[in-house]
Order: sequence, then structure tokens, then C-alpha cells
Amino acid sequence: QLQLVESGGGLVQPGGSLRLSCAASGFTFANYAIGWFRQAPGKEREGVSCISESGLSTNHADSVKGRFTISRDNAKNTVYLQMNSLKPEDTGVYYCAASGRFCGPLVEYDYWGQGTQVTVSS
Repeated sequence: QLQLVESGGGLVQPGGSLRLSCAASGFTFANYAIGWFRQAPGKEREGVSCISESGLSTNHADSVKGRFTISRDNAKNTVYLQMNSLKPEDTGVYYCAASGRFCGPLVEYDYWGQGTQVTVSS
């Protein structure tokens, strides 16, 4: 059964850090690019970061550049999102998704996880 499972979310103070994980199973993980998305209450889902199948290429939204880092370990079928210097506006449900295209539009992501909540608040 194909699955993407996010973990690592939680409540953190502004300026703090979290590391999200996305564990994949049921498909050939190394053949897929992975993206992280987030959705705040009342807002549309937006792309945060993405990584190529090999992990050699990455991209980040302007709002998180210099603060977030995406990486992957294909031996462990896992993608990570290291989030530093967190701000209240980073609050939302974070999703990982798999696509056959690196950093393509949201609609091209075939498989999605259930999401993990990140709340940045003092």
C-alpha cells in the first residue's frame, strides 16, 4: 500500500526549530521528486520546498529561503525538512507529496501524506 507519512510537527516558539520527516512506502521512492507544502487556516495550500529524485537539486519558496533546508535519504525512503528561525507565519499543516517532475505545480503531485501540524507561537 502506497503511503507517505509526515512526522515531527508540534508547537514551537518564534525563532525555534523543527525537523519534519516524510517516510515513504509502497512505491519506488528514488524515482520520485518530493515536495513539501503547507496550508494555513483559510488559505490555499502553497509550495514550500522541493527536491529532485537524486537529491542533487532543491528549491525553496522565497518566504523560507535561508531558513528551511530540504534533504532526502533514499536508502531510508525518507525526506526531511529542517526548519530554523521559525516565524508565526510558518504556522500551518505541512504535507509532503511525490511527483514524477521536479518542482512541478501542485496538481502534478500524485501521492500525498496526511499532514503534520506546525504551530509557531509564544
